[in-house]
Amino acid sequence: MTGGRLVTSWWVLICVSCSATAVAQSETDSVLSPVELKGLSLEELVEVRVTSVSKRPEPLAETASAIQVILGEDIRRSGATCLAEALRLAPNLQVAQVNASQWAISARGLNNVLANKLIVQIDGRTVYTPLYAGVFWDVQNVLLEDVDRIEVVSGPGGALWGANAVNGIVNIITKDARETHGAFAQIGGGPELHRLGGARWGGALGTDAHVRVYGLGFERDDTQALDGSEAMDGWGVRQGGFRGDFGAGETTTLTVQGDYYDGEPNPDGGTAVDVRGGNGMLRVERAFSARSDVWMGVYYDRTHRDFNNGFLEDVTTIDFDSQHRFGLGDRHEVIYGAGFRWMNHDIANLDLFGFFPGEEILRLYSVFVQDAVSLAGGSVRVTAGTKFEHNEFTGAEWQPSVRVGVTPRRGHLVWTSVSRAVRTPSRIDRDFIAFAAPDLPLIRGSKDFDSEDVLAYEAGWRVQANDHVTGSVSLFHNEYDGLRSAEPGPPPLGIPITFGNGVEGWVRGLEVAGACEVMHAWRIRGGYTLLRKELRTKPGSEDLNDATAESNDPEHQVLVQSMANLPLGLSLDAVMRWVDALPDPSVPSYFGLDARVAWTSASGIEVAAVGQNLLETAHAEFVPSSPAPREIERTFYFTVTARR
Repeated sequence: MTGGRLVTSWWVLICVSCSATAVAQSETDSVLSPVELKGLSLEELVEVRVTSVSKRPEPLAETASAIQVILGEDIRRSGATCLAEALRLAPNLQVAQVNASQWAISARGLNNVLANKLIVQIDGRTVYTPLYAGVFWDVQNVLLEDVDRIEVVSGPGGALWGANAVNGIVNIITKDARETHGAFAQIGGGPELHRLGGARWGGALGTDAHVRVYGLGFERDDTQALDGSEAMDGWGVRQGGFRGDFGAGETTTLTVQGDYYDGEPNPDGGTAVDVRGGNGMLRVERAFSARSDVWMGVYYDRTHRDFNNGFLEDVTTIDFDSQHRFGLGDRHEVIYGAGFRWMNHDIANLDLFGFFPGEEILRLYSVFVQDAVSLAGGSVRVTAGTKFEHNEFTGAEWQPSVRVGVTPRRGHLVWTSVSRAVRTPSRIDRDFIAFAAPDLPLIRGSKDFDSEDVLAYEAGWRVQANDHVTGSVSLFHNEYDGLRSAEPGPPPLGIPITFGNGVEGWVRGLEVAGACEVMHAWRIRGGYTLLRKELRTKPGSEDLNDATAESNDPEHQVLVQSMANLPLGLSLDAVMRWVDALPDPSVPSYFGLDARVAWTSASGIEVAAVGQNLLETAHAEFVPSSPAPREIERTFYFTVTARR
């Protein structure tokens, strides 16, 4: 992108925000809805308590980690229509749309379509395929209206969350059913987002019983091939579910929830894939005091993916997890827990490639312990812990962590940490075989494939300057060993190519984030990331990708979200992002600008118009392994929303 276009793009966002401010200042406060005023206040963000870093509720301002929080109001004002789009609002993530239904999402680099170094949870349920140890984003949806917050931790979290929390954690938390009484309905559409709809009803069934039910669906048009033709990769989804929260007295709660979905993603632009699945979760929690509680949870998850070419994947998961937290004296707070996961991974193979054995039972046993010690009158907090896991492929894995947070003065937190985390093998690493001819393997996994691991060093500063400005800065240096390589076979053919652990190297960078309440009717949030890396083949490795398979990451990213309330029930919102060029030359740097204009009536009816990718007719964001790159087009859509 040229310097002129860069300046112009920033100028558009500044003009939109400043014009909103000028109009808002010209009117009295009485024209602003109290609900909207609450949504624009930083008070909710400052007071939010997060759980992803230490598995205990703690104020965001006191969290010694590179964590960013996306509030439900941020999502609503952004115009996002699915979870993957909502994750663009996290300045510490790289989120690239690959085609109509696929995204490449990672933290701190090593991103690709099959990214496998994040733990992603939705209300305590880990969304994960053992096929490649990553996430199929085309089946991860919730009613965005019901999202309370998304906690995004960049950096290892293996000491509490276990394997695959190598580069970060994405924890999606929906609202308690007590908070969603009433009715919600939304319809919308446009040239690219053909149809969009969602509905939810929530209410009380007695004094201590609260429930909600919901449904959602959408259909997206094709993205664009590089030659301007339609890529024929349109995508449709339908999903429904329920949640119930029940209280037995003041200290015991029971949560029951479930979802069912089906859809037709078509990433290759050929025959659509049939996907469907469902899940159910039960969780019981009892609080004994402010420093002591215990909970147990179990969920069942079933997914089915039919590629309509003979290749099928069925995954059945049963997961049990438990945790106990208690105070030990005045200074110590101990958390320990245990879990067990059982997965039946069943594949129907093709003649040209498959997974052998086709069906495999995967068991994962885990225990963890963590102790947080308060020193120097509470101004210093040292947290040390480790998780032990036993998996089917590599056996025992230890993932320790030590974290120190210092509060030198009110509103300031300085922290540092050292952590180890692993990405355990997936079935593609161990069991995959592609054939050049019958009985002639071309590419194959290796039974000797070991875990990839990272040793991470982090330091940061979090500040609440006043009631209107918050910010954070994080520095990190990650040392990786045993990353996946493609090792050639013996001459003369050099086949079979075998997956190995022949890549090592480092990734280091800087993350800056902040939020500013410019005035009572205007809030800005956003951030910047700098990422540099050096990956290389290890001695003895002949990696055919020359250590480039997991290095398609931008060096710089910028995100700015502006939310402004105007008189007469109007609001004007914008999200701007600049993403640096990828190493692949077919993906240059680009500017993205989304804007949303909405009007809310006194009766609660909201009409909104949203434009996405307004600065270009189309641009590429990522390069898949196949087929050719796609371009994400400029689009417009409208919504009509009723809340009662």
